[in-house]
Amino acid sequence: MKIHDLITDTETLAALCERLSEGEFVCIDTEFMRENTYWPELCLVQVGNEDEAAAIDPLADGIDLAPLLDLMCDNEDILKIFHAGGQDVEIIYNLTGKTPHPIFDTQIAMMAISQSEQIGYANLVESWLGITVDKGARFTDWGRRPLTDRQIEYAIGDVTHLAKIFPKILKKLIKTGRGAWLNAEMEKLADPSNYENDAAIAWRRIRSPGRNPAVLGRLKALAAWRESEAQHKNIPRGRIMRDETLSDIASHPPKRQADLAKVRGLSQAWRDNDIGKRLLKVIEKAEPLPQDEMPVKSKRGAPLGKEGALVADLLKLLLKIRAREIDIASRLLTKSDEMEALAAGVRDLPILEGWRYEVFGKDALELVEGKLAFAVKRGKLTMTHVDDMAEQLAEAQDELAAE
Repeated sequence: MKIHDLITDTETLAALCERLSEGEFVCIDTEFMRENTYWPELCLVQVGNEDEAAAIDPLADGIDLAPLLDLMCDNEDILKIFHAGGQDVEIIYNLTGKTPHPIFDTQIAMMAISQSEQIGYANLVESWLGITVDKGARFTDWGRRPLTDRQIEYAIGDVTHLAKIFPKILKKLIKTGRGAWLNAEMEKLADPSNYENDAAIAWRRIRSPGRNPAVLGRLKALAAWRESEAQHKNIPRGRIMRDETLSDIASHPPKRQADLAKVRGLSQAWRDNDIGKRLLKVIEKAEPLPQDEMPVKSKRGAPLGKEGALVADLLKLLLKIRAREIDIASRLLTKSDEMEALAAGVRDLPILEGWRYEVFGKDALELVEGKLAFAVKRGKLTMTHVDDMAEQLAEAQDELAAE
């Protein structure tokens, strides 16, 4: 594999992207800083395939990233490979308003062929290539220039290793026939709506304090205001106000600006500064949340109670057994709240559709309906149908009678 020098000009970048577009896939990784800003600051981009790889300096004078962004977002013929790529995709979306497509994430793929829930990149490389990744540059300041040779070598390694690992993962997916399981997960990762910075819907990311329309209306207005303040100042939204504080103010709105000094999480300065004044105006103008915007009630069915909670626990045990049997991450199959809903009588669930139903949902439903039971065979906990147990018991009784 050819490793290029750090790319700092548009002409060299365009030539690289032209060559990469002729391949079947391209691996992408980014280095960025976001600790002190609202918008992540892109500091380095690494791309490569099985033939060549390079790091690109987006901070270089005069460089235009258009050839790279076109390759990512406008070329449907080449598969874009990431590992835990959510933040990488977010950065590309912020620059273009589009997301890479088609897309493949090796962290998600590992969930379909192993019990790894969220395998880290270093562990991925160790397990597939037997190589120990140098973590020395992991927490470096990527915005500082010039970059050292060690930094660039570390960064490029993220795509050179991935270019060797991806074909191996793909081969195993094809062998196990589980590639189709991941289609929805990959499309979800590439869905642009996941990366929108729409201040009007920012409140949905905050745990709702009940279902009171007046409270939720204030929550919506406050969240939108905080988002706008953070974007304008380009600082993390938590620097303006933490979620817990925002939610508390929505539930117990202060009547006077001086009362802001009593709010936990705000400094005394809010009682008479400009941002405190703007906050009070937002509270005063907030209107109750319209009925058509109210959060959808979770599918929980009837209250579980003690017996229902025990059924949910049995479902979780079944999940562990099935994940172990077929070597898959349990998180890819279902989550705790979905199993609790199933135990409570809800049937309109993803677990009861498609491949998830065939692999796990069918047995989960039979367990809830009393058609499946646990058994210990050769020291291992397994599942068996109640009818089969009855037949086995009858056969054993016949054998004893014959003796």
